[in-house]
Order: sequence, then C-alpha cells, then structure tokens
Amino acid sequence: MMPQGKLEVLLVSAKGLKNTDFLSKMDPYVILTCCTQQQKSSVASGQGTKPEWNEIFVFTVSQGVTELHIKIMDRDRFTKDDFVGESTISLKPLFVEGSFPPTPYSVVKDQQFCGEIKVGLTFTPEDDYEQGYYAEEESYGGWMVN
Repeated sequence: MMPQGKLEVLLVSAKGLKNTDFLSKMDPYVILTCCTQQQKSSVASGQGTKPEWNEIFVFTVSQGVTELHIKIMDRDRFTKDDFVGESTISLKPLFVEGSFPPTPYSVVKDQQFCGEIKVGLTFTPEDDYEQGYYAEEESYGGWMVN
C-alpha cells in the first residue's frame, strides 16, 4: 500500500542551467507537479543560470503518488515563456526515509543533461497529523443541525 500524507518541498536553487535569453539574464521560475496538484515558485528575476528561491511548497500525497515533477521555465516579457529543463524525483525512497536534506537533482531537456536543481524533501504520513485533521473537519462541518 502506498502511503498518504503531506509532502513538503524546499525549493532551494538551481545551477548550470543553459541561458535561453541571448540578450539578457534569464528570469527562471519553477512549476512543481505532484499528481494533479500544481504549484509555481516566484520568478528569480535576472538571476540567470544560478537562481535561488528558498521557498517551501506543501502537497497532499494520496494513493499511488510516486513522483514529483519539476519544470524550470524562463519568464519572457514579450514572448512565450521558455522551457529550460525538467527533473522527475521518485518519492519512494522518501516514504521510507521520511526526509532528505537539500540534494541536487539532474535537470534534463531533450534527454540532455542541462544543470541541476537543489531540493529538500520531507514526508509526514497521514497518521501523524490525522487526529487533528479529523477534529477540525467535524467542527467545520456546517451541515449538522442542532
């Protein structure tokens, strides 16, 4: 059975990215996808190929979720945002370990290595915060008639 719970992603930084802007420094941002949930980082304006974010994202992990997908984009003011590269992180080792300190993962574009992204991961199984969750749900039910 796959675990359920809370996934915390600490998006630290990236380096060695290929610059997609020829005239100026890139403005990279990241789209994180875990199953159907998608979240976006802030834009590291003008930080080029070595952006730093230091942002935390929280996802709910439900049955069958085994990976986190990270897509690095470059925000362009006048044209469509450029795709810089992507990384897919398997969550299976995390479900066993519970947490990983910020670790560099390879960023790939068209099957070519194009830099790395540093991410820290923490997984909290549902049992650990379940009791508080259910108590909350009851008090906010709103459908109970006295």
